[in-house]
Amino acid sequence: MRRLEAHSLTVDLGARRALVRIDLVPQPGRLTVIVGPNGAGKTTLLRALAGLMEPSQGDVTLDGTSLARMRASERARAIAYLPQGGSVAWPLPVASVVALGRLPHGEQPDGLTEAGREAVASALQAVGLKDFAHRPATALSGGERARVLLARALATQAPMLLVDEPVAALDPRHQLVVLEILKARARSGATVVAIMHDLTLAARFADDIVLLHQGKIEAVGPPDTVLTEARLAATFGIRARLLQHSGTLLVAAESPLPGIG
Repeated sequence: MRRLEAHSLTVDLGARRALVRIDLVPQPGRLTVIVGPNGAGKTTLLRALAGLMEPSQGDVTLDGTSLARMRASERARAIAYLPQGGSVAWPLPVASVVALGRLPHGEQPDGLTEAGREAVASALQAVGLKDFAHRPATALSGGERARVLLARALATQAPMLLVDEPVAALDPRHQLVVLEILKARARSGATVVAIMHDLTLAARFADDIVLLHQGKIEAVGPPDTVLTEARLAATFGIRARLLQHSGTLLVAAESPLPGIG
């Protein structure tokens, strides 16, 4: 299995230090979820892990090789990145949009190999849009388009899948569908890292939680060791109640704490 690692990763955005000496090794076969308040550096960290931001200090490596020294095409085959709030601007058929995930393999949407066609079909099946393959992507709802873009990332079949707020535009049922997909992708041996704001869903689905605050990692580990009442108060400024139900941690935000944020 391939190994993605951040070593003393520091990123400056102009005069602001967005990340401070981050050491992180998301594990293959596990769904890692990054949580933290607004401005904590979550998206910056995910983009840096994808090789889309140049560190001010430190490095991100894949199997010991710096991402900065890898060709863009090689990196794109290894790391699929799904940004938050992605859009589809052209009325392409859904299958053609998903087929764009094969570009890192040198395949065009109108000239897929057999492996490429299978990857596209599998991705559409995974997100529940198999019957939408020939519909214009721009004619779909926002939640359906979000699943199309996830399918495009899945079609790359990269061993690393990094997704920013993958369930933000989805109704409750499809939130669960997408998180089950990410969990299954991790269980297949991939390294899957997702940013989430919903702490209840994060606690339920994550194998590991990365808690970010002011550009620093406050804690890393299983949900029930990271998401404590004290940490939620200190980082999110909330009073929360934590419960265990059938072996799953439930996080109920009860009230904002005064004088924080």
